[in-house]
Order: sequence, then C-alpha cells, then structure tokens
Amino acid sequence: MKRGFKRIMLIIFSIIFSLFVLILTLSFINHKIQLSKEEVRFVPTGQLVEVNGHQMHVYTEGKGEDTLVFMSGGGTSSPALDFKSLYTLLSDKYKIVVVEKAGYGFSEVTDIDRDIDTILAETKEALFKSEIEGPYILLPHSMSGIEALKWAQDYPDEIKAIIGLDMAVPAVYEELSINMFLVRLGAFTAKTGLTRWIPNLSESDAIKYGNLTDEEKELYKVIFYRRTLTKDMVNEIDYIKVNAQKVKKAGIPNMPILLFSSNGEGTGFDNQKWNGIQNDFINRIDKGKLIELDSSHYIHSIDYERIAEESEAFIESLHRY
Repeated sequence: MKRGFKRIMLIIFSIIFSLFVLILTLSFINHKIQLSKEEVRFVPTGQLVEVNGHQMHVYTEGKGEDTLVFMSGGGTSSPALDFKSLYTLLSDKYKIVVVEKAGYGFSEVTDIDRDIDTILAETKEALFKSEIEGPYILLPHSMSGIEALKWAQDYPDEIKAIIGLDMAVPAVYEELSINMFLVRLGAFTAKTGLTRWIPNLSESDAIKYGNLTDEEKELYKVIFYRRTLTKDMVNEIDYIKVNAQKVKKAGIPNMPILLFSSNGEGTGFDNQKWNGIQNDFINRIDKGKLIELDSSHYIHSIDYERIAEESEAFIESLHRY
C-alpha cells in the first residue's frame, strides 16, 4: 500500500511539475512575442545620454529660474510618466527634469553595482551630459530620498532644497524588513512574462488616479512589461540598507526641506509609525516642514494638485531666504 501511495504521489507531482513547466514555457514565449510587437511603441520621450557605459533617459519640459529634479522610488517602471500628473502643474513656472536611473523607464538595464555613490554619480553625469545646470530643487519619492540626502550632504552648493514625496529617510531602513527571496521571485515572474496573466499589476496609481492620456496609459503598460524588477532595481533594493546607513552617518544636510507624507499605505508601516519616522526627521531641521496627506504611498499620483500648490508656495519662499 505504501509503495503504491508513493508511486501515485510521484505521478501526481510529475504531472503538476510538467504542467508548471509548460505554462512557464508558453508564458515566456508569449512574453517575447508581445515584447516584439510592443517594440515600436517603446520610444523615449526625452533624450538618451551615455553614462558609465550605458544609456540613461532624461526627460525635460518647461522653463523657469528654478530646476526641479524628480527622482523615482524603487521599482517605479516609468518615472517620466509616473510624475507627470504633478509636474505638468509646475512646468509653466519651473524647468522640470526626470532622470531615469539604470533599469528604469527608457534607460538601459545594467549589471553595475547600486551602491549610493555609483547611483548619485550616474544621476549627476546624466544631468551634465544633458547640459542641465544647478542648483537644483530635488523631488525624491520613496527610496530615492536616500540618494537626495546623499547629494545634499556631498554637494550642498548644487542643491537649493528638497521636496520629499513620501520619501524614505535612513531610519526607515533600520526597521523595514526586506525579503530578498520574494523580490527575486517577483523579478523571475516579470522576466518570464507571468505578470501578463495578471492585468491589474500594470495598473499603477499614475494610471488609476493621475491625469495621463489614454495613449500615455498604454505606453506606461508597455514600459511596465520591460521595466519591472530589473537587475538594477533588485540590486538597488539589495543595497538599500547599506546605502541608508552611509547616509545616516553623514548627518542631516542643512537646507530647507519640505516633506509630504502619506497615510503609510504601501510603505510597509502603519500610519502612526510612518508619520512618526517622518516627524522625527523633520523636527531636526531648522528650515523643515511636514505636510501629512491622507493618501497611499504614490501621493504625487493622487494628491498632485495639493502637492503642486504647496510646493509652489515653498519654492517661492526660498527666494526670500
């Protein structure tokens, strides 16, 4: 009986495994076919510049005395479109710049380490190659808050102020638990095209709540299937705790900082904990201000009108310092 039961279980397991391999193979083939069809639509909306041996995408629009540099959170597939709902409300007064890091948006995927010094050096080089001069006002979302703080620490003359879009500060990564196995499993799912079987995954907050046109929504989805948990994104997540510790040791930069904070949804923390971390940080800054918003992590795709209004007032106040 035991031998018969084991044999039956082995047969069942073999069938299930074979079905899984078949589904995975068909999914991968379909993914490659769709990528080929979508290639004609994967056209950069800004300019490509060579940085550190790879191409980086820099999107610009608008003119003005102040240059606003938008910096995307970890894993955001299309930064140039993700921030659009917000920056279109500001581009009539300011020069808008979105630098897409390696592995994001229209920038190339690389195997280069994602330590904070390399990331920052590539962002600065992309701006230099694009002939965009500072000083800058940085608008980092989520994980890129670490890069923004590093920039202000190392090159204070280049940064006029920081406007944090639910940005992460070093204390976040002292308490946040990151499961790299799940991150890499997600990367495998994206690479094999299994994500195409779950259409809602491509529905970013920029698509659901922002002011993207129908054409831009479709372009976002095209980018999503090429730029979800890329090698660079995974490596960046793997490095983030070390990067955050390096920034923490250097202290808080002495400059005006405005933080917009979410209700914690999508951050890995509840409202009280997330805003507690934000308050602890901003209270140590002389020229700091925190505005709490009742929306989830991608606040710039939801409360973009409020953020644009408050950001404009903050920027104008800088001219009086």
